Amino acid sequence: MKNLKYILMVLAGGAMYGTMSSFVKLFYSRGYNAAELSFSQALLAAVFLGIFLLLSRKRGTRNLSKKQVIPLLITGGTIGLTNYLYYQSVSYISASLAIVILMQFTWFSLLLEWGIFRKKPGKPELLTVVFILIGTIMAGNLFYAEKISFSWKGITFVLCSSLTYAIYIVANSRVGKDVNWLPKSTMIMTGSALTIFIVNANTILAVSHFSYEFALIAVFLAVIGTSIPTALFAAGIPKIGAGVSSILMTVELPVAIICATIVLNERTSAVQIVGILIMLIAISAMNYYKSLITQKTD
Repeated sequence: MKNLKYILMVLAGGAMYGTMSSFVKLFYSRGYNAAELSFSQALLAAVFLGIFLLLSRKRGTRNLSKKQVIPLLITGGTIGLTNYLYYQSVSYISASLAIVILMQFTWFSLLLEWGIFRKKPGKPELLTVVFILIGTIMAGNLFYAEKISFSWKGITFVLCSSLTYAIYIVANSRVGKDVNWLPKSTMIMTGSALTIFIVNANTILAVSHFSYEFALIAVFLAVIGTSIPTALFAAGIPKIGAGVSSILMTVELPVAIICATIVLNERTSAVQIVGILIMLIAISAMNYYKSLITQKTD
């Protein structure tokens, strides 16, 4: 199959993203916090991508104009807030519940495009949203909130994370379309690091956790949680298309649940598994429908 390797690239990138919440929650037990973890991840990812950018310029990677830099930095700020808020949420709720609620970005993005760009969602998309919400209630075990790690503070953090993720996706699809993926990714991660630092400057400057262990953790998060997935998506998505890629990237949900079970010993009931399947099918169906619409308009 000609596109098999690109499909595997996108799947691998999504799977790597899916592991992050469990490992971050594990690192909390070592005394670290969301601000320093998300900042170090973004900063090192920006450094790694920046070094790669400098080494790649001789192969034709184009520079950015001043008009392109600011929108990309702002776009990076939204993904920076997404990671920080998401990491913050798992200090209050389970990693499996956090990833389920994060997936609400799929219909948040529809609302944003409707409200900002007047792209009214069709009936199939609205029906999909209903199934996503049903799947969320089942997958999050919200019928039995007393049996799970439930916190309104944690729910608020991850809902805000889901909203900023939707903003990032909408912005990323419209900003820097003609920019090579490498300088674009470098600017986005630079904006991410700057935003996290601005929001959490007091916490980041006050902590004294820097050590050999923390350096290893920061490199792990930057490489596995940001740099490699960014490169895999950049190489794979253009080859197989945004529609198919969006479907493949839903692998983040089951991987996050499986990882939470293995790493954190979080239990998943049969009802939750059915809810996850409903969400995966609904999200895949919505992305497939959107890809068909895009093909017809091209």
